[in-house]
Amino acid sequence: MTSSADQPKRIHPHKFTLWVAMGSIVMAFAGLTSAYIVKKNQSSWLEFDLPVLFWYSTAVIIISSITIHLAVKSFKAREMGRYRNLITITAILGVLFILLQYLGFRDLEARNIALVGAKSNSAASFLLVITGLHMLHVLGGVIALLVIFARAFNKRVKSYSSVPVEMAATYWHFVDILWIYLFVFYNWIG
Repeated sequence: MTSSADQPKRIHPHKFTLWVAMGSIVMAFAGLTSAYIVKKNQSSWLEFDLPVLFWYSTAVIIISSITIHLAVKSFKAREMGRYRNLITITAILGVLFILLQYLGFRDLEARNIALVGAKSNSAASFLLVITGLHMLHVLGGVIALLVIFARAFNKRVKSYSSVPVEMAATYWHFVDILWIYLFVFYNWIG
């Protein structure tokens, strides 16, 4: 007879699915950034500086990664008031990140850098597609945060399983790391 301590620890099926999905997302962004590099070597490529707001959005998403980490720790410690505050702050920061990204694209348009249409350049269009796709993934994370946010404030739900919170945090850290990769790529690699 084996005890539960002797059995190998298995990953929760939902967490496994999340990791597979994140692997697929990594492959998609690897393909897009590879295409960006190939296209950049063409003579028609337009060089321009990224909006300053992208720097601010980077700081915001890094801070949100810290707040969600602290939220998970608070949840596991059963500090529900602190957990609610931190998950609320994380969701607000996620929305702020998306807003700053949107305003960054508005800044590009104000500088006459067309993102789409006949006057657009593939450089701006690639930036829009890759960053826009990342924004959609952040929006998915915000929706997940809002679901656990609603559960945190629902007095009838007494589930203390940390799996949903851990999964939301894992995904949130993932989109954070993905944005840092894209930000470094845009500024110094691509």
